[in-house]
Amino acid sequence: MINTAIKPFQATAFKQGEFVEITDNDLKGKWAVVFFYPADFTFVCPTELGDLADNYDEFEKRGVEIFSVSTDTHFTHKAWHDSSDTIGKIQYPMIGDPTHLMANNFGVLREGQGVADRATFLIDPEGVIQAMEITAEGIGRDAQDLLRKVKAAQYVAAHPGEVCPAKWEEGDATLAPSLDLVGKI
Repeated sequence: MINTAIKPFQATAFKQGEFVEITDNDLKGKWAVVFFYPADFTFVCPTELGDLADNYDEFEKRGVEIFSVSTDTHFTHKAWHDSSDTIGKIQYPMIGDPTHLMANNFGVLREGQGVADRATFLIDPEGVIQAMEITAEGIGRDAQDLLRKVKAAQYVAAHPGEVCPAKWEEGDATLAPSLDLVGKI
């Protein structure tokens, strides 16, 4: 899926007290993170979504929009938002995918279960997937690590011919792949 364009979709999301329509076009023209999680009112999911909410300003400063997605409805997202202090902090769109279109488009629908895997997709302004991560049910993700990956992807996009090595942080040295580097790192 890396370096492929996202597929068309239309869905309803809950965002800041309103229901809004979201399409694949809303993910284009800026950097976007599509953050799939299995289900509302569960255990690991609210810790991840709360972590994203706590770091949302940092993503916005980098021109990145977060879109969380589960196969629950937008109505369920509103009920969860209204009943949970952790989820109540969320300002980014919470997309409902009860038809499983998005989960199928991104290849993360759990066969026979009707829920999405715990999956993250980093999408560039052209709508092309630049990074993805899928973890097992019990392994939560880290917003700071995702932010580091966003910074690296944005750096590489802005600096053709350079790459970011392991553990790269903004301001660290990068590499310019060449024949001279082969076997020297």
